[in-house]
Parts: sequence; C-alpha cells; structure tokens
Amino acid sequence: MKFLLIRHGETDWNIEKRIQGSTDIPLNQNGRAQAEALAETLSHRSTPVSALYSSPLSRAKQTAEIIADKLCLPCQCIDGLREIGFGLWEGLRWEEVKSRFPQEYGTWYKNRRDTRPNKGESYLDLLKRLVPTLKDLVPNREENGDLVIVTHSACIMSFLSLLNNTPLHEMAKRYPLSNTAIVEIDAKQVLHCNP
Repeated sequence: MKFLLIRHGETDWNIEKRIQGSTDIPLNQNGRAQAEALAETLSHRSTPVSALYSSPLSRAKQTAEIIADKLCLPCQCIDGLREIGFGLWEGLRWEEVKSRFPQEYGTWYKNRRDTRPNKGESYLDLLKRLVPTLKDLVPNREENGDLVIVTHSACIMSFLSLLNNTPLHEMAKRYPLSNTAIVEIDAKQVLHCNP
C-alpha cells in the first residue's frame, strides 16, 4: 500500500507568492482545473485508490472533493493534515517577513525545526501532529488499494525531510512541489517514522 501525498491546487496567494499557512484561501480557477486533471490521472492508475483524506483548509478540501467526485469515494477531512501555521507572517511575502521581522526571521531561519513565528508553529510542532495522523491511516487497510492524502507543501516537504534525514533548511531545494504534485511513499515507511 502506498500513500499518495498530494499538494493542493493553485490559489491566488500561490501566484502572489504570499505565505498561506493556516489562512483559509480557496482554489482559483486554474487550481480547480489542475485538480480536475489530477483526478483524471488518478482514475487511470493501475492500483486502485481505497481511501481519500484531506486537510480541512479550503484549498486542499476543494482539490480532494474534485478527486472524490471522479473516483466515487468519500473524502474525510482530518485536522492533523492542515498546513503549518505561520502566525503573523501569513499573507506576507518572504521578503516582507525578512524586512518587518528581521530578528525573528533570522532566529527561525537558523532553527526552523524548533522556532515558532509569532503566533505560529515550528516544524517540530507540525511533524508532531502530522506523523501520528499519517500513522493512524495505516492500520486496517487492505494492501490492494492506495491512500490519497491531499495536504500542503510544508507538510509534504517536512515529512520527506524527516524520512530522508534532510535538514529542514534544505527541504524547499530538495523537494520542490508544484501544485497538485504527487509524492508516493510506501506505507511501511510511515510506520517507522518519528519526529
């Protein structure tokens, strides 16, 4: 059984390069088209999809609902799959964060695993809710179906960094994810992973 970790479709804030985090931004028209193309791709997989899960944030949920309609599957939203919270940085571009919060940004940049933006989460906070959530999806599943999990870029990149022992400051370079990108992970890898 594989986990198909999928980043949501495009939003206007993706185009504007704004930090979304826990802010609930919907898909734009292109994002919906991307989700429809993704659903079509998933419908032609040789291995069937046995279950579909999503972050409760609109951009992920809307992507998952389009997939659910195509695959005739129910979609379950799980809070543990939501994007990392960036607190007061949300809605800003990274250059704006650097200029408005220089000391806080510098501390976070050096140790983003443990440092929280003001009113936000650290990557360790994210992994401590994400990893148990993913592990809970493994038991009692039939081996003949894969799981689709629609979530967010920081969730997927930080999880890949944990699996591959990659420093978090390298994750964006090592694991770049376009909207609706699919990352396949063997479910057994998830069970042996700890934040």
